[in-house]
Amino acid sequence: MATQRCDGCDRRVRIGGGIGDFWSFSNDGPTQGMDLELADGAEFFLCFDCIERLPDDRDATAADVEALPRHDADE
Repeated sequence: MATQRCDGCDRRVRIGGGIGDFWSFSNDGPTQGMDLELADGAEFFLCFDCIERLPDDRDATAADVEALPRHDADE
């Protein structure tokens, strides 16, 4: 299983594909985040929880990602 840190909350989340899935043929669940390009051109990998926290009444920007709460513990 491959993981990547969310640029919003800093939590490690599962990402699909990668060499780890190839060799183990495991299916530990769906991908838990995705890469996004925001309105201001900034690019981030965000978990689905952080994506849900972005504003939906306007285009999200890097400032919105920086305002997301971070996790205290290393998960």
